[in-house]
Amino acid sequence: MLIRDAVEGDLPGILEVHNEAIANTTANWDDAPADLDERRRWLDDRRRLGFPILVADIDGTVAGYASYGVWRPKSGYRHTVENSVYVHVDYHRRGIATALMAELIDRARAARIHVIVASIESSNTTSIALHERFGFRIVAQMPEVGRKFDRWLDMTYMQLTLPDPYATE
Repeated sequence: MLIRDAVEGDLPGILEVHNEAIANTTANWDDAPADLDERRRWLDDRRRLGFPILVADIDGTVAGYASYGVWRPKSGYRHTVENSVYVHVDYHRRGIATALMAELIDRARAARIHVIVASIESSNTTSIALHERFGFRIVAQMPEVGRKFDRWLDMTYMQLTLPDPYATE
């Protein structure tokens, strides 16, 4: 497995992982699948803003991807980002999410990010446990703030606070 920056040629694989999560999970609360143009705009926007998009490449296949992006659009929030980690259904339980998360946090530190926020559907105990292994802590839970698959969804917010990039030693 190679964790690397995504390139344009990875978009079909990223789209497949993304749309599988939309169709079959509550990890993504969209109801309709994305198309290649939407994922291309997403890639371009993240690159323009200097945010990473990482892929887990296994023998040329996108086995998963991770990124972080704007948490809130006001300038005062510029040192806080929201992360996303998705793994292809055929590659679950192989350490891919762990490898992607480790690299994503390293990139955040290098970019002088101070806080990473994760918004996780509350029954997604696998994602909550992954984040906890990296030091994220639950900071809020909001019942019934979303709806998908004919049921209300609860949101768990988790936060990882990295060392203050402006602290003097």
